[in-house]
Amino acid sequence: MRKLTFLLRPSWVILAVVVVAFAYLCFTVLAPWQLGKNTSTEERNDLIAESVRAAPVPVTDVLAAPTDSRAEWRRVTASGDFVPGSTVLVRLRHLDGAPGYAVLAAFRLDDGRMLLVDRGLVAGVDGSRAPQVDEPPTGPLRLEARVRNSEGVSPDRFPLTEDGYRQIYSIDVTQAGAVMDLALTPLPVSERGGYLQLSEGQPGAFRPTPLPQLDAGPYLSYGLQWLAFGIMAPLGLGYFVYAEIRERRRSKSVEAPATPTEPVSPTPSAGPSAESTPSGSSNPESVTPGSTASESPEGSKPAAPHVRQTAEARLADRYGRNR
Repeated sequence: MRKLTFLLRPSWVILAVVVVAFAYLCFTVLAPWQLGKNTSTEERNDLIAESVRAAPVPVTDVLAAPTDSRAEWRRVTASGDFVPGSTVLVRLRHLDGAPGYAVLAAFRLDDGRMLLVDRGLVAGVDGSRAPQVDEPPTGPLRLEARVRNSEGVSPDRFPLTEDGYRQIYSIDVTQAGAVMDLALTPLPVSERGGYLQLSEGQPGAFRPTPLPQLDAGPYLSYGLQWLAFGIMAPLGLGYFVYAEIRERRRSKSVEAPATPTEPVSPTPSAGPSAESTPSGSSNPESVTPGSTASESPEGSKPAAPHVRQTAEARLADRYGRNR
């Protein structure tokens, strides 16, 4: 356990807290957020694909059913007539990449209930002004449309009147009814209610709002990436701990003293000793001319054979030249 005491240092504690917090967010917030968006996108695509294949039903059937979010995008038919003077424009729309407006109107059913209808998109004038919008046709009509969910209301954007038209910033049944001063009936697709979006070629329709692309988008891959990050972060911390322990072991092995070895005694050599001894000295190993190697002083140790041979040879050579 003493090897892991360095983990109690502030730097390691802070790193561990950051890694744990990041992994927790990945598993509980970031990955579910992206995976949830993927699920909702897939459900929307399924509803759109089903509505394209299914035959339209009377809108009164939708009104009679309980609130059902799966009713959005359903194709319906409605019989009745447009309410005169009910035109309202929705700002901040786009048409072919340029600023535009969505045109709303009220449609009165044969039973007297009134629904909000999105007639489609029109281009703005000079990119900032509302164009002249034709009034919807009068008289009894039979429309084909799609059920759409209200967008809600922007809290900091209020209705206004400009260029001779009442204008709002989002399509919301409650707000549109208040601006039109009409009691509109919301379609039961959510708490906010729903409205009708006219299909192409219908009476009074402009350019229909295009359907969303049936593409799930990158949300699934993003969710899987966050899950992978949540797994990799603790693994990375574990690797750093392992690397630190390995480095500490390596440092201790380098700093440890070397194992002592037994010193080797040098082999005695007689050559330098004899050579460095001056003539006439009292060295026990020195000999006089004509004496033999065996004539060593009493009590002295006889020199090793190789030592005697070396001394005799050197003395014979020296005194032989002097003769």
